[in-house]
Amino acid sequence: MNLKSTYTVDEAQKKLENYCAYQERCHKEVREKLKAMKMIPEAIDKIIVHLIDHNFLSEERFAKAFVRGKFRIKKWGKNRLLRELKLKDISKYAIDVALKEIDEEDYYKTLNELIKKRLAQVNEKNIYKKKRKVADYLLYRGWEPYLVYQKLNEYL
Repeated sequence: MNLKSTYTVDEAQKKLENYCAYQERCHKEVREKLKAMKMIPEAIDKIIVHLIDHNFLSEERFAKAFVRGKFRIKKWGKNRLLRELKLKDISKYAIDVALKEIDEEDYYKTLNELIKKRLAQVNEKNIYKKKRKVADYLLYRGWEPYLVYQKLNEYL
């Protein structure tokens, strides 16, 4: 999106409507976009209120879409999802609602698949080193430590 030097509130509002319609956005992304367009704080607030009122912007909807996508595609655990949403200044309520989008059965199934796949990839004779490498991989992706070690103990 090429940014010209100045925008009227209406022009900026139209641009941001398209920006939000293209994919779910969080309030922080929209605010940064408006700052990049050199909008004054009063105009930014006015536009954000308009986007929320007209359902272009919804923190809860963004959080749900984010959680579903990152879990399904990148196979992130709940800790990583929580951390990433906090970085985007999403409210605790919206985060809690979004994390409920993950089906418990799918969650455990995904963890089992990741462990099996990673165990097959790690070429380590020492069982403790192998366990450590697989655990580090899963912890980095935000899986809860107690779950990771519980499942690893079942496999090794």
